[in-house]
Amino acid sequence: MYYNKCVKNKLKLINLLLLIGMLFSVSASPVAAQAAGSSQYFPDTGHNVSGEFLFYYLNTPNAHDVYGSPITEQFTDETSGRLVQYFQRVRFDYFPEAQDGMRVHVAELGSMVYQKIGDSGSLGSGSLIGCRSFANGFSVCYAFLEFFDKNGGEAIFGQPISPFLSHNGRIVQYFERARFEWYPENPDGLRVRLAELGRIYFDMIGEDPFFLQPVKSADNTVSAVTTLTTHAFTWKAVTRLDDDQAVYVVVQDQTLSPISGATVIVTINWPNGETMSLAQTTNQAGFVSVPVQVRGQLHGSLVTIRVEVLYEEKSSITTTSFRVWQ
Repeated sequence: MYYNKCVKNKLKLINLLLLIGMLFSVSASPVAAQAAGSSQYFPDTGHNVSGEFLFYYLNTPNAHDVYGSPITEQFTDETSGRLVQYFQRVRFDYFPEAQDGMRVHVAELGSMVYQKIGDSGSLGSGSLIGCRSFANGFSVCYAFLEFFDKNGGEAIFGQPISPFLSHNGRIVQYFERARFEWYPENPDGLRVRLAELGRIYFDMIGEDPFFLQPVKSADNTVSAVTTLTTHAFTWKAVTRLDDDQAVYVVVQDQTLSPISGATVIVTINWPNGETMSLAQTTNQAGFVSVPVQVRGQLHGSLVTIRVEVLYEEKSSITTTSFRVWQ
């Protein structure tokens, strides 16, 4: 009897020590704990979502619409010391000290971006008809209100923190965790879009671009090209009446990897109405340089340039310009 009692007490002590050890290992290694478990690869951006971040993502209705795809892997933020992951429209932050089910927070990127941009170009908040007012004094109206309610409301986006604003020629409104944008040229039901605040804030604070580099999936495959991203700019912003100029074009895919072999068509629109088109193929860096001769143009005239990129049945169009001076 005494022997059995001692054995039982020892077993209880061993189990207690094992439990304490497990608790210490979890609290001491939040990154490892979060990274454990299932993982899903997003081929459109070339990144994985794992652990509690994936669980939170998959349990959000319309997650791809409101969050987008991941644009980084999980990494430790140098400022906060927390594990974070950027998505196209949001950032997930991990709070290991919180109770189970409440450890993943969506960062208030809407507030953080709005604080840096300000409210220049205010268009007001609309009338009381078709609007809903919030405790902080701002309202959500019309199509923005319909989109807000359809996609999770305050639980997903937070409260509105601005009136209607004009941003890059579009009507927008900031929320704590999002920016709504109005695209009247789109079909009905697709006219409200969410800004890619994840990428905007990532660039705004100068995060390391290395985190954007795509990775391979578990089966060692790479992302297919789904989107072309084209940047075009001129060698000189201002040229002489007779001068040498160049148009530089960089072509990337949705993961910001360079695309080689893309056809770039540069069309120069001269002030007198004449046009000139030149075509080149991007190199391994996804880059082309198109030389242009400026001859006999008028002082002060603006030369506009249209750049069209063609690659695997996909296309992208952007523009740039320069001015002719003395």
